[in-house]
Amino acid sequence: MKLIVGLGNPGIEYQFTPHNLGFLAIDRIADDLGVEVRNRQCKALTARGVIGSKEVLLVKPETFMNLSGTAVRELVAKYEARPEHDLVVIYDELDLPLGTIRVRQRGRSAGHNGMASIIGALGTEEIGRIRLGIAPEQKILRPFRKAQLKIVDGVLDTAAEAVKVILTEGVAAAMNRFNRKAEPEE
Repeated sequence: MKLIVGLGNPGIEYQFTPHNLGFLAIDRIADDLGVEVRNRQCKALTARGVIGSKEVLLVKPETFMNLSGTAVRELVAKYEARPEHDLVVIYDELDLPLGTIRVRQRGRSAGHNGMASIIGALGTEEIGRIRLGIAPEQKILRPFRKAQLKIVDGVLDTAAEAVKVILTEGVAAAMNRFNRKAEPEE
């Protein structure tokens, strides 16, 4: 079982904020798979599906962002998952421009409290991740502006595609495909 975890904060007031891009990505993947993320287990909302030939558990921790590690640790234990092979975490990244995506195989939290919580709970930095840029000037807990929604929609599609590539071709292939610099506009 592969665990695909999107980070965010529970509650309608946070639903369409930059800090909830991880949740929005999980919702997009669930829509693509025709499933609903509504089963409660291990302090998270979950849904099962298949991507490629891999069985996946889509996860939205119901803890607040800073405590995401609690739910992830319980799910990793329940499904006997190996974080370095079976876990992909999707979350917002302030240091990347809105619409940018970066795939990583491992690394520190870079100041992201949700990722720090997961690294601390699992005792390893060997965790695949998809970082979704929200731009440094963005207020993370305010809803996206209408003008940003088209960009957000595109990055959610790209994140869903990145998950497919990670599961079918591996993290290195996803890094090669998605970690490209944006072409300058003429």
